[in-house]
Amino acid sequence: MRYCLAALILALPLPLSAGPLTPEALDVLPASDVVILGEVHDNPAHHTLQARAVEALQPAALVWEMMTPEQAARLPEDLRDAGAVDEAIGWAGRGWPDFAHYHPILLAAPGARNVGAEVPREQARRVFGEPLPEVFSDLFGLSPARFGLDRALPPQDQAAREALQAVAHCDALPEHLLPGMVAAQRLRDAALAQAVLAALDETGGPVAVITGWGHARRDTGLPRKLALAEPDIGVLSVAMLESDPGPEAPFDHWIVTAPHPREDPCAAFGE
Repeated sequence: MRYCLAALILALPLPLSAGPLTPEALDVLPASDVVILGEVHDNPAHHTLQARAVEALQPAALVWEMMTPEQAARLPEDLRDAGAVDEAIGWAGRGWPDFAHYHPILLAAPGARNVGAEVPREQARRVFGEPLPEVFSDLFGLSPARFGLDRALPPQDQAAREALQAVAHCDALPEHLLPGMVAAQRLRDAALAQAVLAALDETGGPVAVITGWGHARRDTGLPRKLALAEPDIGVLSVAMLESDPGPEAPFDHWIVTAPHPREDPCAAFGE
């Protein structure tokens, strides 16, 4: 583990075994340079759990999937007024759940540096018509090889990811759009990874990441990108889910909560 000071600060007498957690276990997560806290975006219970983990971790930096770097730079010094923070960064109307759900996470680590890692939709859409490596290089000025974006996925991996995208979109997407959806997900994972690594270099860590549970997957998400770029850093993936993912779950740990009441997301596709 490269950031040994953070590891010493967070070290536990006995590490947790991989698998499901109780909420209380978030108070004593194992030491790691990076802790990824995946969520179902519209489930308020998941944001409460994230805030609990962040309060215990007291990370040096928080990386947000839901904020662009420009938004994070506009965060006011005083974070206590949720409405003022919402207005300052222009959160409303951008497709994320109400800022009030995320505000307690900000308050849980008032000394953390907040880093935005969102790729706006208009930028992510470029991968539907342009090569993924070129889009990444243009947006970030970095080599796509660092995160494996210079290489096509193996056919079996590509097919599996396209199948996941199809299910996530209620099997309603035209088949020709699925490769672009996979490319957009890879772009967002790489954007998160470069933000995490920059935050580690600038603060020394630990870094906590607030993101959707799909980005927390070890097999296809942010942990995979970090392992390609910096294999020596410690990464812990914790997912907040609404159903049991089973023993082969692609996370280090997970917590299962009750599903949040919502309309059937697939109903709109049938209209």
